This record gives sequence, structure tokens and C-alpha cells, in this order.
Amino acid sequence: MSPRALAVSALLVAACAPRFDPRLVEAPIAGRSWVSTEQRSHPLVGRIWDPRAARFVDEATLAAAVASADFVALGEVHDNPDHHLLQARLVRAVTAAGHRPALAFEMLTADQQAAIDTALARAPKDPDALAEVWQANRWPDFLYYRPILAAGLEAGLPIVAANLPRAQAREIVAKGKDALDEGLGLRLAREEPIPDAVAAQLRDEMKESHCGELPEAMLDPLVLAQRARDARMSERMVTAGAGRGAILITGKGHARGDRGVPALVAKDAPGKKVLGIAFEEVRANATQPAAYEEDWGKGPLPFDFVVFTPRTKREDPCAELRKRMEKERAAKKDAAPEAAGAAPGATKPAAPP
Repeated sequence: MSPRALAVSALLVAACAPRFDPRLVEAPIAGRSWVSTEQRSHPLVGRIWDPRAARFVDEATLAAAVASADFVALGEVHDNPDHHLLQARLVRAVTAAGHRPALAFEMLTADQQAAIDTALARAPKDPDALAEVWQANRWPDFLYYRPILAAGLEAGLPIVAANLPRAQAREIVAKGKDALDEGLGLRLAREEPIPDAVAAQLRDEMKESHCGELPEAMLDPLVLAQRARDARMSERMVTAGAGRGAILITGKGHARGDRGVPALVAKDAPGKKVLGIAFEEVRANATQPAAYEEDWGKGPLPFDFVVFTPRTKREDPCAELRKRMEKERAAKKDAAPEAAGAAPGATKPAAPP
């Protein structure tokens, strides 16, 4: 990255920078000052739940579990700054224990690895060297994730771009299994047939994550792309983590232990200790961990640990999508009369008689 490009990137990042103090990485989870403003006084905020044992644990227990694991997925809500500060805190806990795992990111795609390596070869300890690469993927602001990158680079951890390239994901949605490369095709085939209940859950998740605006025909292609992302992230974690382990920074859905990345890693690296951890935003009327189970299906929460945090204040995430979909529907409706007058096989509306 040239000095001029870095300066331009820094200005762009600063223009929309989230306002929080990265030194909050040093603050304990219990009793810390929170950046997110919604539901700070909620009784679950700052508490850590172990779903398998059905009990609350302290931060020392969480940190020890993470430090002793071979592979860890830290599942976030992408625009919650507290989640990233706590992810950075756990990365520091692992390195303080003497471990040097690979640090992998859902937000970086495998085709960016060469650019990442080049940038860090010039500035191995500088997280800002990755600002330009990061912003190319249009994820939430680089400065949200900077504390995590800083924690990793200070300890000399390799940075791994874990996700599918965007073009490949789009091709999978458009063409289905024919677009899978051989490795992905074989890996997904090992998980099939998917139980009907799980397939229904996956379709429901795709529908909900797209605000109920997608036609039914789009759901199965999106499910396939989601499964492909999980498989590729597992592959990247296991490969990069050979002999050293790996930590994945990802969305909560990818971190679930029953069918997310941890479930695949457990099969791809048998005998290794794998953890899935979720940072969960609290809801006003949900004051017990069991109240959050319905969000994830039947039974206990599908994570090894759940860390409850305040909610970040945000606009309705569906408003923009609904607006765009309404425009698309209107455009199709306006185009319909012209299409009705087109001659069979014509590339433009037929001329009036």
C-alpha cells in the first residue's frame, strides 16, 4: 500500500469512524464500561452463560477454555463495537497464555490473501496496513475490527482471509452445485442429505436475514452459498491452524456448534478441541438465557459459551432492503406493458403497427 493510498484510506475510514476507546480491550467483562447504549442496565449484561452446564461462569473460566482450545469461532453481531472489543480481549488472553494461533476473518475473502500478505510484509505489526484491503469488502468500518487485528499482529499471529470470494458466492447462488469447486463439492456432500428440519431452519434463516423480501425460489440457492461459506472457512482454519490452532472472527450464525463452522472443523480436524462462542445482544423482556433459545431452534443455545452484551443502536436494517425491492418490483411492473408488445425472439419491443 502506497503512503498516499494509506492516507486516503485513513481519511475515508476516519470520516465514518465508530467512536470508542480501543483501550476498553483491557477492561474485564464484568462491570466494564460499554460502548453500545441500549439495555446497558439489563440483568444479563456482562454475564457469561455455559449452555451445556446450564450455569453462569466467570471470565477466567471462559478465557481458560479459549486458551486451551485448538480452534475457536468468536461469533459477533457485526456492527456492535463491544463484540469486537471482547473478541480482541479473548485473542489477547490466548496469546498471553503463550499460544500463537492463526487469526482468521470471515470479513476477508481468500482471494485477498496475497494482498494481505504483501501489506503485512511491509508493516508486520501495523493493523492500519490492512485498512485499504478491509474496506474493499464493504464490511462494517475497519476501526470496529482494528483492536482485534492489533491484538493479533502485536503477538505475530498470521492473518488469514477465510471466506469465499464474493464472485464465487454469487456464482453458487446463480448456478447451484455446478459452481462448486471440487473441494467444496466433496466437503458439502459429506454432510448430505441434510435433515428436513435443519433444511427448513436454514431456509427460515435466509428468509429472515433478508427481511422476508426474497422469493421462495431464492432461498435454497442462498442456503447452499451459506453452507459453502462455512465449509470454506473450516478448510481455511484447519489448513492455517495446522500445528498452531486458529481463531475465527465471524458472525454468530457461523459460530454455532451444531451446524456452523465449529461443527465442520470438528470433522475436518478430528481429535482437536473446538469451541463456538457467541456474543449475544440482550432484549428488554428476555432476562434469562432460556429466553434466547427460541432464536436458534430447539434445545439449549448451540454454543459452548454465550457472552451477553448491550445492544447497539441502529436503524431498521430492513428498511433499505424493502425500499430497494419495492423499486425493483415497480420497475418490473412498468416494463411489463413493453414486454407484452415484443415480438417472439425480439431483443427490443416490437414497433407499433
